Amino acid sequence: MSTQETTILVGKKPTTSYVIATVMSFNAGAKKVILKARGGGAIARAVSTAVMIRDRFLPNQVRISDIKLLTDKVTGQGGKERSVAAIEIVLERV
Repeated sequence: MSTQETTILVGKKPTTSYVIATVMSFNAGAKKVILKARGGGAIARAVSTAVMIRDRFLPNQVRISDIKLLTDKVTGQGGKERSVAAIEIVLERV
């Protein structure tokens, strides 16, 4: 992988799946990995992933450089629009 930046969309899979994907991205040469999540459960998994990477898997190698809290508009069934909480966590190699 020659890209400097990778984006990982966090969803319903177990946290370890996202931890492995993040570590693989850094090992493949990424300088920056962005974890994106929408909804309460996915946001919790994204935060857990970022903390596990920083503290256990790549200690003193990765830092959390930015966190963005967002609200996305989603059109649900029946055409109703609703707001969903979202987060972007930026991890960078030190």
